[in-house]
Amino acid sequence: MRKLLRDRRGELDEAALVLPVLLLISLGLVNLGILGFAAVNAGNAANYGARMGSVAQSNPTGVAAASAYQMLSAVGVGTYSVEVSGSGLPGDMMVVQVNYSVPNFFGGLASFFGVDTPGNFTSDVSSYFRQEGW
Repeated sequence: MRKLLRDRRGELDEAALVLPVLLLISLGLVNLGILGFAAVNAGNAANYGARMGSVAQSNPTGVAAASAYQMLSAVGVGTYSVEVSGSGLPGDMMVVQVNYSVPNFFGGLASFFGVDTPGNFTSDVSSYFRQEGW
């Protein structure tokens, strides 16, 4: 019985050393997954808003912003803001920029290791379409 217990202690030591490292890696991957999810949603909203604004016959910038916000309304992670520019004249560029910010859950843990990380990850995505003429 003692021999069996002695063998188990080695396994527990290994688990005690490896488990925290695996948990940190898993938390980092979750953070990157959330950031990727937000980036894809922001890009899709920018593309949809720019396309809808480029084919709108009246108030193209309003249509572009409303369309982008409509796409972002179903996203539950992060905060988003939309900026639209364009004159609405045929042939001019319709630009929709979506800024996004997602929380960094790893930031508090990283400070224990002497690494300074931001509290939120922020970035932006832009999409360009030519205003179509009617």
